[in-house]
Amino acid sequence: MAGETTITVIGNLTNDPELRFTPVSGEFGNTEGTPVANFTIASTPRTFDAQSREWKDGETLFLRSTIWREAAEHVAASLIKGSRVVASGRLKPRTYETKMGEKRTVIEFEIDEIGLSLRYTAATATGTPESRPVSEEAPTPDEVPVQEKAPRIGWRDRLKAQQEAAEAGADGSR
Repeated sequence: MAGETTITVIGNLTNDPELRFTPVSGEFGNTEGTPVANFTIASTPRTFDAQSREWKDGETLFLRSTIWREAAEHVAASLIKGSRVVASGRLKPRTYETKMGEKRTVIEFEIDEIGLSLRYTAATATGTPESRPVSEEAPTPDEVPVQEKAPRIGWRDRLKAQQEAAEAGADGSR
């Protein structure tokens, strides 16, 4: 909805995402319910204590999280327990009644966007054939070179490549 405040949470999944489907409504010829994935993100703030010269962990925040539709299926297929993620969404209160008749309210995180954090790991993006745009000039799978592992380029390698390119440009202009 427009005007709602969104938040971004960075943390680790405490378990594998659980993919379920809502009950079938039968409207518009639906044969299957809407996919929904549920999982918990744990986020622990860290601060540096200058006196002891150590990093200190703060209190861990556990956020029960929900994502819907096609994104839910992608989350269930892509993420596992321990995955470090960056998630953006809204906090939503949910009220329920216990078996004893007490009313309780919990705050849940309804996610709009989620992805792997690349701070401590590398990943290769892949997509489903139906999510890629179709082009007449697109190479066939046999023509596309297979790359086993994504190259890891650090800032020193980029700087060296820029310097070599500048030197090559200077040599070629004489």
